[in-house]
Amino acid sequence: MYGYGKYDAEMKSKKVFCDTSFFIRLDVNDPLYDNTIAYFKYFIYNDFELIISTIAIAEYCTCGNINELPFDILKILPFDLEHAKRTGEFAKIAYQSKKTNELAVSKRIIIQNDTKLFAQADCEKVSYYISADTESLKIHNLLKLDFQFIDLRTPYYQQFRLN
Repeated sequence: MYGYGKYDAEMKSKKVFCDTSFFIRLDVNDPLYDNTIAYFKYFIYNDFELIISTIAIAEYCTCGNINELPFDILKILPFDLEHAKRTGEFAKIAYQSKKTNELAVSKRIIIQNDTKLFAQADCEKVSYYISADTESLKIHNLLKLDFQFIDLRTPYYQQFRLN
């Protein structure tokens, strides 16, 4: 087992934007539970600021109970006007790219939520965005955002080069 290793603060800021799928994977029956809980512990041990959007909270409530979320250690980020303006820019790029087949995502009507969450993460100048949503990763790559997308399928010790 790998230790939780100290984060090199010189590398980046310590803000992590947590996608809905991060919290869904905290279910012990989920195949990504072990990776998710390891990231969670790593972030807490290294004093990362964990951010959740009110949009992600709404998405989570479609399959879970709001009282299951660890609000005592989360910064709740409401969707505001600046986020809305940035979302419009991102959604325009995503929809145009989908129309020209530059962006190949599965039948997906939630591009709006992906772009909203990415806009919030971008406006908040986070360093990391953590998710298990591979379709969302395609949109992230299309938009060429400054923050790093962490795929929950990658163990934290590989992500942060601790091995």
